Amino acid sequence: MGVAFLFSLPTWSASCCGGGSATSLVLPKFSTSMINVALDIESYNGYWDSGAVYRNDPPGSDLNQYRLNLGYAHRLSSRWQAAIVAPYVWNSNQYAGLSSNTNGVGDMTLGLTYEAFDGIKCIWKVRDWKDLIPAAYFGMALTVPTGISPYDDVANSFDITGRGFYRLDANMLLDKTIYPWNASVLLSYGKYLARDVNREYGKYVEPYEKELGDRMLGTVTGGYTHFLENMDTMTFSLSYSHLEEDAGTIDGRTDVSSMMEKNSVGVILAYSTMNRDWVYKLNFSHAFPEDGQGRNFPVTDIVTVGVSHVFR
Repeated sequence: MGVAFLFSLPTWSASCCGGGSATSLVLPKFSTSMINVALDIESYNGYWDSGAVYRNDPPGSDLNQYRLNLGYAHRLSSRWQAAIVAPYVWNSNQYAGLSSNTNGVGDMTLGLTYEAFDGIKCIWKVRDWKDLIPAAYFGMALTVPTGISPYDDVANSFDITGRGFYRLDANMLLDKTIYPWNASVLLSYGKYLARDVNREYGKYVEPYEKELGDRMLGTVTGGYTHFLENMDTMTFSLSYSHLEEDAGTIDGRTDVSSMMEKNSVGVILAYSTMNRDWVYKLNFSHAFPEDGQGRNFPVTDIVTVGVSHVFR
């Protein structure tokens, strides 16, 4: 269950106009760089089995993971930007009489993004159909298995901080603000690279080749921005996210046990200074403990507290 953080949606970035409405690590237009710091507090509350049926954890279970995410984005040119996100993970779990407290580096992410627009897309009034065109970002992200995975020297799944696989994602983010309203759509498609395995949870096994299934993620966010007297802003947003992974393969044979699915909703509160150089965010992500809302995945609640600073 310790891998669930890999599917959390970061919500610490600014939007194209710096107001904090977007839902991924994006450098605002005309800015040179940005740093992000965010703390995730993830609590587990049962799981969905392979038949999408919700199951409770054993009595007395208390499963938690804490992640400190450090992110940096840098402008390469007028339309290109790059980013890096590095997490550090703490696991604190009690499950069926087993107690485990471990920590370590998580899987790092490297990203490259192209901005398919030249000017700010945030507007106050629609005067022409072109005013409805959103800010569009297209990018690639590489997940690097720097974390502790099941294929390292670990005792059980509660000790892991990463998946142990490289993954390449193609991402598209559409972001539009017509004050005071804003909306964004994030779509991502990921492909894992196959790897050789000769150890599982510290025990050596007969070598085999393993590849996880393709990953799809979609998130829709909508919000409202309130301007304070000093022109600082408060943005309130709601989001819905769907994640799934197809069946993987082991030595070319289908492995349905690696299939995953999760639906979740989120509430985001963002405070931005007048100059849009500081953005503070509080995000709550909730998965419903009901049948049919997921598959082969833990049910979690995630609280994220984050801050972004933009350098012009």
